[in-house]
Amino acid sequence: METSEYHQKYFRPSCMPALNLRLKNFKLFDPYYEQTHNQIQLPTELTRTPEDTVLNYFSILREAENVGARSCGTIGLARIPFPIAYNFLSREYQKKISYEDYLNSFAGIGHTSLIKLCQVPDINRGIRFFYEIETIEAFAGMKAEYFGYSYGFIQLVRVKEGYRISDLQKITEDFLCAPYHGWSQEGEAIVDVEYGNWCKLVQKRYPTIKKDYVKNIYFHGNDGADYFFIFFTLTNGTDLEIAQFRKVDNGNWKQVNMKPEVECIKET
Repeated sequence: METSEYHQKYFRPSCMPALNLRLKNFKLFDPYYEQTHNQIQLPTELTRTPEDTVLNYFSILREAENVGARSCGTIGLARIPFPIAYNFLSREYQKKISYEDYLNSFAGIGHTSLIKLCQVPDINRGIRFFYEIETIEAFAGMKAEYFGYSYGFIQLVRVKEGYRISDLQKITEDFLCAPYHGWSQEGEAIVDVEYGNWCKLVQKRYPTIKKDYVKNIYFHGNDGADYFFIFFTLTNGTDLEIAQFRKVDNGNWKQVNMKPEVECIKET
C-alpha cells in the first residue's frame, strides 16, 4: 500500500509541501503490528542524524490517527504508528511522559503533515529544531473534520543507538488574536517597539531580508554594535523570534539573549 503524491491534494489545504514523506510504503510497520511500545527496537538507520530522527518521527506519525471510528473506514494505520513513534523519545523523556499520556496528546488528530522544519542556533541547549505541523482534526459528536496548525521546538540528544527526542514542545496556533492585536505579531514591529522604544537600542533598522518563512532583521545599535535577529513566520502570519546575534566593529556575530522586558543586553 502506498500513499502517493496524488493523495496530498486531499490532505493539504495550504501551499506548503509536506516534508514528512520519508516512508514510501508501509513495510516498515510490518514487524510491529503485534508489539507493544516497550517491545520495539527502532532500526538504527532511522535515527543516524538529528534530521533523520525528526523527519522519520513525523513520517511515522503521518499515518497515525486517534479520532475513533469514521464512516469511511480505517484512517491510515490507525494507532499502530504510535508505539513506534514513542520510541523516538529518549529513555529520560519517557520517564516524564508515559505512553498513555503520549497517546492521549494526539486525541482528535487524524492526519499530520510536517510543513516547516529548521535547526535553530542554540549555544546553551544543544541540538534544537523548530517545526510546524498541519493536522486534520475531528472531535467526538461532530461529522466534519478541521485543519489545525501547531508549532514548537524539538530538543535532541545523542545516545548509543543514534539520536532521540529529549524534549518536545507543541503550541496550537491562534487565528483570531493576530488580526486584531497589531505589533506583537510582526517581527519588524517587535524590534522597533521592544528593542527601540523600550530599550532605546535601535539607531537604524535596515530593510528586512526574507526568504520563504524566514525573516532576517538587522539594525545598528545606539551602543555602536550591530544586531541580527532571525524570525520565522507561522501559517497564521505571526512572526516568531528564533535567535539574536550581536557584532561589535568587525568582530564575529555572537549569539545573545536579550530580554527587553527585563534588561537591554545579556550575552550568553
